[in-house]
Amino acid sequence: MSRCWKSRPRPSVRLCLPGLGSVVLRVLEVLWVSVCLVHSDSSVVVQKEAQFGVSYLDTVTSHNQTIYSFNHTVSRNKTEGVRVSVELLSETTKSPILFVIRQKQAVLSFQVPLILRGLYQRKYQYTQVGRTLCQPPTLVASETQFFYVDVSTLSSTSVHYQLVNYTICTTICTIYITIYAFLSSSLPPPQFFKYVFPDGVDTVIVKVNSEKNFPCSVMSIQDIQCPVYDLDNNVAFIGMYQTMTKKGAVTVQRKDFPSNSFYVVVVVKTEDEACGGPLKFYPLLPDELLDAGNRSKTLDVVVSPAINSEVYVMGMLFCLGIFLSFYVLTFLVACIENKRSVCDGLISYTSIIGVRSTNYIIIIIIIIISLSVADNGSTMSSEPVTDSLASAEGTYGYMERSMDTVGRCRQESLSSVEEDDYDTLADIDSDKNIVRTKKYLCVSDLARKDKRVLNKKYQIYFWNISTIAVFYALPVIQLVITYQTVVNVTGNQDICYYNFLCAHPLGALSSFNNILSNLGYVMLGLLFLLIVLQRDILHNRALMRNDITALECGIPKHFGLFYAMGTALMMEGLLSACYHVCPNYTNFQFDTSFMYMIAGLCMLKLYQKRHPDINASAYTAYACLAAVIFFSVLGVVFGKGNTAFWIVFSVIHILATLLLSTQLYYMGRWKLDSGILRRMLYVIYTDCVRQCSGPMYIDRMVLLVMGNIVNWSLAAYGLIKRPNDFASYLLAIAICNLLLYFAFYIIMKLRSGERIRCLALVCILFTAVVWGFALFFFFQGLSTWQKTPAESREHNRDCILLSFFDDHDIWHFLSSIAMFGSFLVLLTMDDDLDTVQRDKIYVF
Repeated sequence: MSRCWKSRPRPSVRLCLPGLGSVVLRVLEVLWVSVCLVHSDSSVVVQKEAQFGVSYLDTVTSHNQTIYSFNHTVSRNKTEGVRVSVELLSETTKSPILFVIRQKQAVLSFQVPLILRGLYQRKYQYTQVGRTLCQPPTLVASETQFFYVDVSTLSSTSVHYQLVNYTICTTICTIYITIYAFLSSSLPPPQFFKYVFPDGVDTVIVKVNSEKNFPCSVMSIQDIQCPVYDLDNNVAFIGMYQTMTKKGAVTVQRKDFPSNSFYVVVVVKTEDEACGGPLKFYPLLPDELLDAGNRSKTLDVVVSPAINSEVYVMGMLFCLGIFLSFYVLTFLVACIENKRSVCDGLISYTSIIGVRSTNYIIIIIIIIISLSVADNGSTMSSEPVTDSLASAEGTYGYMERSMDTVGRCRQESLSSVEEDDYDTLADIDSDKNIVRTKKYLCVSDLARKDKRVLNKKYQIYFWNISTIAVFYALPVIQLVITYQTVVNVTGNQDICYYNFLCAHPLGALSSFNNILSNLGYVMLGLLFLLIVLQRDILHNRALMRNDITALECGIPKHFGLFYAMGTALMMEGLLSACYHVCPNYTNFQFDTSFMYMIAGLCMLKLYQKRHPDINASAYTAYACLAAVIFFSVLGVVFGKGNTAFWIVFSVIHILATLLLSTQLYYMGRWKLDSGILRRMLYVIYTDCVRQCSGPMYIDRMVLLVMGNIVNWSLAAYGLIKRPNDFASYLLAIAICNLLLYFAFYIIMKLRSGERIRCLALVCILFTAVVWGFALFFFFQGLSTWQKTPAESREHNRDCILLSFFDDHDIWHFLSSIAMFGSFLVLLTMDDDLDTVQRDKIYVF
């Protein structure tokens, strides 16, 4: 007879009809149950009229089933949820109790005890379960709806249980309201609330806060539909969701919810491992059931309107305005410099005319004196007069062609290398061991190669980095587009590490403000390329007219590395924007790869200034930078807590520092072969044991000793502390070495009697101040992929600039300006040497 009961489902939709028809249907249903019970020998079905707020203690076996019938009035303008709470009272049972809740347009079923699986297939048993029913839609202002709770089991023995139904309010009535909720996995059920978009609000941000880190919980944004997914094992099936400890925030747009409303669902997880918590329970047997205990959490939910389109426009205009102002400022400085050069030319022309007039006056005076002496019967010959005239003409000629003598600065044995030592350029190259091991070197000693050859050599830097940028950027862009698509399709907010409290979406981009703030790198990199191009054109024009100053004075002008630096700055902006499309630990290298490039190129440019002939080739330099990026990837993937990796890296770091120090100290005039140890012992014996003699190159030795101290300290720190963020640690090594070398260069420049022009000095001071503010905002740490997504959200903070940009955006602004200023310092630092002979410019 049980088959008879199950084969004829009751028309539950009809039971929802109000009035007399509903009563008739209920009477017919009771008669049908009675008929089935008369003919049934093995199963008894009992239907009970139930009321809200009443606790029902009952028993169920495989021979009897119970149906509880509830009715409640639903209003169209009021949202009320119905909560069903059940508890298993029997201590041991082999078969669970099955609860089936049938309501209008929805059926919900669950068993008690409820079994949820955790990590490593561990099983957690819950004997107290609460579920919240969704409210079916209604077409009239007020409607009475029925729902039924069927209770059954296959246990042959009696199983005791308790059933309680009550109504709750699940509506977030205003856009600023705060709702306090209490979550627990054992007694009350998960919480969810309904929010309706008010008129004029298209985007809102849902914030959930709690004072406790654990238990770990999940916040989900779901469309208004039945059933609501509110269990740990199904909350991720639909909508957007994210794990949370203390903070959670999701930006919700009206266009994603056609019903203009959504549910906010908050669920406590069975384990804390997803939020970075410990795993407290370890099963001894595969089928052992674990008790999760009373996992409760107090939280509040706040829904507030997000920014409107006007704020987006203001943010974009602000970003463009800042960096376009640098273009305007550069144009004004160029006009001032051009005007000054024209004025200097007029002053020089006036000075030449004055010198010519003075010479003519001196000649006339000498002729008058000579004629006077001749009239007095002097015996003076005409030769002195001729000599005087020649001398005067020579003086005039020197003043008129004052730069011609500068052109003979190297030919007239003014170089630090004597003319008798070398006859041809080939001999100089063959004897460079002698030149480069002199105690005091000048730029003329290391600027002997053909300029055209060197220009081609350094232009390779630009073409290589351009090729690298294309092949690197294309797969990066493809990958981040895939990441963003996955986030939008799955709704998993844990994939990307945003600052969710200040993440403004635009189209498919979840955090448009973090992408927009990288515009400065691109615009300022392009501006630097234009400045370098202008200088390159002026220098080439000077060479074409055989300007002696351009040919024989100042630091040799090679712009290939400058072009590479500008390209690297632009690529840093592009790749940083790609990284911020979906920031996480798997693509952090996108944000740092060209930072390594920039640091390496800046150090190479500093070295190239006074060592143009012996600087590293583009192939060698980029190969070394590729090795750095390779170690960066290895460190991110395998370096976390891996002692073996840190030992290997520290050894490689120290060895690389020693090899580079040797290369710099001996200017490349040494060999790494089987006799290196014998030669080292010989030097130690002769310079330290046999006689105590100081280093031949004091300045270089000071720099290299300080560099080794810094690098060995960093290697020891990495080996001892083993920081989780290996990429930032590697970048810190590069920046520390760059700053050390830059400081050494400035000190040695001033120590050598050189001066720094006003423009370069302003750039240095301005860049130092901007770097200080930039680093302050960088260390705010609004998110971190070194931790779990939930722990990262604990660092999230609200926007601080125009309600659109956060601290990290300001870091992007300031760091791009600081890098641009650093490049300008490198470009203008040695402008004071443009009229100084190269044999008077020291190498350090």
